[in-house]
Amino acid sequence: MTASHTGSYEPVFVGTVMEELQSVLQRYPNKQAALLPTLWIAQREHGWISDRIMAEVAEVLGLTPAYVKGVVTFYTMYHQHPVGKNFVQICTTSPCNICGAEGVVKAFLEHTGAGDAGATSPDGKWTIVEVECLGACGFATPVLLSMINDRAIIGHLTLIIGNS
Repeated sequence: MTASHTGSYEPVFVGTVMEELQSVLQRYPNKQAALLPTLWIAQREHGWISDRIMAEVAEVLGLTPAYVKGVVTFYTMYHQHPVGKNFVQICTTSPCNICGAEGVVKAFLEHTGAGDAGATSPDGKWTIVEVECLGACGFATPVLLSMINDRAIIGHLTLIIGNS
């Protein structure tokens, strides 16, 4: 991942990443249908999807930048700003709030040093966000932990934070 947030822009789709995109495009009936996996590739490579990356995606797929931005802003799985190495989503809908979601959010914010929901901790390790639903109402409050290095840790909050 090259999560450079300053300096000159480095295109995403060059070399082996462009080869990967060409392979992805072969699995879809047209380029527009490959937009979501193309965005995943871009996010994997840069850590988040900037307006410049959206423009590049639009260019390689023959779409308008407005169309790509509409898709990126619709789906919460795409990051529109830099996020921490560990991206934590906590459900705060009504059923989860009744079961203590506010306390879960507060605990994550305190133990990670992220400060506020949506912010990233000063060490760059944690971004904590509140989400509408994680589809796990049967065991509220669900927490989805996405880790950049694809390592999953399940356990007590302080153990999760201490091991990352």
